[in-house]
Amino acid sequence: MPPFLLLAALSFWGWQSGFFLVGAIMGVVLESARFTSARWNLDDNDFNRIFSFCAVLTVAVAGYAFSTNEAGGGLINGNPAAIHSSLLTAARFLRWLPMTTFAFITAQLFNGRPSVPLTAVSLVLRWRRRRGDPTFKGHYLDISFPYFMLCLFSAAFHTNAGAQSFFWGECALIAWALWTPRSRRFGIFTWFAALAMVIGLGFVGEFGINQAERAIQNFNAFWMTRFFGQRTDPLQSMTSMGQIGKLKLSAKIVIWLKPKNVGQAPAYLREASYRIYGARNQTWYAGGSHNDFENVSPEPDNTSWVLVPGKTDADWVNIACYLNDRSPDGDPQGVLPLPSGCSRLENLPAISSVISLQKNRNGTVLAIGSGLMMFDARYGPGATLDPPPDASLTNRFDLTVPTNEVPALNQVIAEMDLTNADYTQKLRAVKKIFFQKFTYSVWQKEDGKPAADATPLTHFLLASHSGHCEYFATATVLLLRKLGIPARYAVGYFVHETSGSGFIVRERDAHAWCLVWNAATKTWEDFDTTPPSWVATESGRTAALEWLVDLRSWLSFQFEKFRWRQAHLQQYIFGALVPVMVVLLYYIIFRRHRNQNDGAQKQRAQEKIPRPGLDSEFYLLERQLAARGVARQPSEPLSDWLARALADPALANSRTPLRELLRLHYNYRFDPRGLSRQERETLAREANICLDTLARMERSQPRASGLR
Repeated sequence: MPPFLLLAALSFWGWQSGFFLVGAIMGVVLESARFTSARWNLDDNDFNRIFSFCAVLTVAVAGYAFSTNEAGGGLINGNPAAIHSSLLTAARFLRWLPMTTFAFITAQLFNGRPSVPLTAVSLVLRWRRRRGDPTFKGHYLDISFPYFMLCLFSAAFHTNAGAQSFFWGECALIAWALWTPRSRRFGIFTWFAALAMVIGLGFVGEFGINQAERAIQNFNAFWMTRFFGQRTDPLQSMTSMGQIGKLKLSAKIVIWLKPKNVGQAPAYLREASYRIYGARNQTWYAGGSHNDFENVSPEPDNTSWVLVPGKTDADWVNIACYLNDRSPDGDPQGVLPLPSGCSRLENLPAISSVISLQKNRNGTVLAIGSGLMMFDARYGPGATLDPPPDASLTNRFDLTVPTNEVPALNQVIAEMDLTNADYTQKLRAVKKIFFQKFTYSVWQKEDGKPAADATPLTHFLLASHSGHCEYFATATVLLLRKLGIPARYAVGYFVHETSGSGFIVRERDAHAWCLVWNAATKTWEDFDTTPPSWVATESGRTAALEWLVDLRSWLSFQFEKFRWRQAHLQQYIFGALVPVMVVLLYYIIFRRHRNQNDGAQKQRAQEKIPRPGLDSEFYLLERQLAARGVARQPSEPLSDWLARALADPALANSRTPLRELLRLHYNYRFDPRGLSRQERETLAREANICLDTLARMERSQPRASGLR
């Protein structure tokens, strides 16, 4: 490493990153190792601990940086503003890398041996060494240049104001770093020409990247990050009625509930309700548009939202759910699954979790905000979000029945014998006929239709008597309307599965039921005619490895809480890592001194044991031949050096014995079996003979003309 290059690199990094004073101080500390004789005596285990300390510190800084990201996990959720914020957070973390790894490079420069063990920077090699693999034992490397490159890499994550200071500063530092180890085979002009060509290509590449960045910004990359999850459209709900085959929903957990009182959760979580049934395409419509939604403003505390003014409910349940759709601006959006009679949302911050909250006249609450919503929902009997049925004779959607479904409905009603029946009797009769004569099934056969033009609902009522919840809910709504009772089609989830002190809701718990208008209490009430066996039927489809699905859902939930800043981990992350770093520092500072005496004793014991082959007489021959003008180059093998030395014609008669001596020397020096007693005597005797021969040649002819 050229002198003062690390100081220049760290100062450049500090200048670009806004930490100039910090970078300059760090550079001075590292360069001071050239001017002081103070050194540590760190062994391999010390470097392992220092590297682990730097790794833990880097992870802690990364966790803190991303947990304090104001926009949540923008890199994954696709929100352009959140993506921008997350990219800035990632750049800030990468900008800090020279600081988090500073301890490691300092330990190397102030160590007695200015290098680090290869096993310290590789967990795999460290593990192999612990298993007894000696392959990489004693292998060391200098990390000065890697740290230099890390400084340049981190300096690249600076605020780009359109200036070229970073590019030209980087070029100057790289040229400085390459000057010392440049190849001597080429002249300086050639070297500068190659460097200029590389810099030119880099400048063109930088310009091209900037142009590509501008082009990419003109595209909407949202489609690449959008998740394809189950979504509820507040304006329409296309049913699966009439489809042949098995209706399949996964066991993925989509909602978590923690009720106020353990074991007392709301039975239904409604997402939306619909008033108009399209018999031709088996689709329910809300009978409105997005313009029907009105904004809900937060209370002064910015965490509470009133949905039904004037209503006070004592029961509450904490709900955690995902928003699986997107707003036109790319923000997470979705309808909230709320318990029946929900009047108020609490602990839902307007600043960090909600961009907007809207409700429509069908009792649907549409939220735009973070991808994971966690809030307390207060609920109870009485008034709901839904207004009364339309009283207008021209717009009575809650009593409208498609004409092509009327014959089948009339036939079913005739079987119930509801002459002079009141509201309660009609509801009881409708539920009774479905419970007694119909069965729940997720499998629909293709044959058995009563007529070629029969609708799926007619086939269900008059022929199959079997279907899933969408059949029961649709038939119930239309039957009640035919009986003069306003009704609506509702979709959401049925809550029944406990998990610890709370409840979980899976995708397969998605449900459809009926909302019926109680004229006496002036409220909408849940009315479900799907046979209760449907819960057992769906649960019976549980896979043997469902626990893996639950584990994946739980891990995803924990990640989403951290990603959307619902876990509040940023205030604990350093507190949890501080003990780990304290323990590592203890091992680095104190444990090393405890073992220092033992290590010194072992080193002295090893020094007393002579390394094999160092007393070989061949080294005397090497010095004698070097004195003749054939010096051995650094790292040059003895065999190559001897071949150059024997090129001297004066040594023609000594070539055979010298080559044989080299063979004996190699065996003596490197063969674990060493030399036999006779071979060792031969090596000493023949080497002395050659030395005498070289001495006589030196006296008669001081230096051969062919040697240079």
